[in-house]
Amino acid sequence: MDSAFVVLFLAGLITGFSKFSVGGMGLLVLPIVMIAFPGPEALGMILPLYIITDILAVWSYRSKIAWAVLARFLPLAFLGVIVGSQLLANIDADQFVSFLGLMILLMIALGLYLDFRPASFMQKPWAAYSMGFLGGIVTMMANAAGPIFSLFLLEQKLNKETYVSTRAWAFFIINVVKLPFYISLGLLSLESTQASLYAVPGLLVGSFIGYHFLKKVNPIQFKWMIRIMSMIAAIKLFLFS
Repeated sequence: MDSAFVVLFLAGLITGFSKFSVGGMGLLVLPIVMIAFPGPEALGMILPLYIITDILAVWSYRSKIAWAVLARFLPLAFLGVIVGSQLLANIDADQFVSFLGLMILLMIALGLYLDFRPASFMQKPWAAYSMGFLGGIVTMMANAAGPIFSLFLLEQKLNKETYVSTRAWAFFIINVVKLPFYISLGLLSLESTQASLYAVPGLLVGSFIGYHFLKKVNPIQFKWMIRIMSMIAAIKLFLFS
């Protein structure tokens, strides 16, 4: 369990730091966990970590939540989770790895596109429905929907405090909804949850560092570093799957 402990500690460190700082590191967590837990079962290993950090985040950012925005976005995200669970139940481990690599590359491409093109259409109702549905599928199958959710919320012209609070609650609600589906698919069990606890020390350390050092991070340089690391992770998945 030594190598698994190191992998889970690192996953917890990255998850905590990302949740409480600039975000964007979620694309790295699943490929890292798959080093010790290859295949879809890695999804069940990290969901408890996400929920723990979500609880910490919603407690820290429990005011100024744009519930009206969430009300337009979440219902279709729930439908996407249901569809994603059906897709996940019908793919094998090799297909899952290829899907994950593709999702990581698509999320990177989406981020690059948005750096150079406005996305004002995200304020339209149909955009809320489509992005919610797509995000639900991607978060269920790859835990990689952070860029989709962030994109939609950023374009709602919320102030910084409202954006952070609303984003934290969106992730918390959706991750809790995913729990029964992961259990029914056999991806989340008492044993996997107990193993996930090895990541808690890293989670706490990462949350502390992210919370206190956020202002010292250069967001642009950090974003490109994460993109490069995520691209390497995606290529590794394709080459060694």
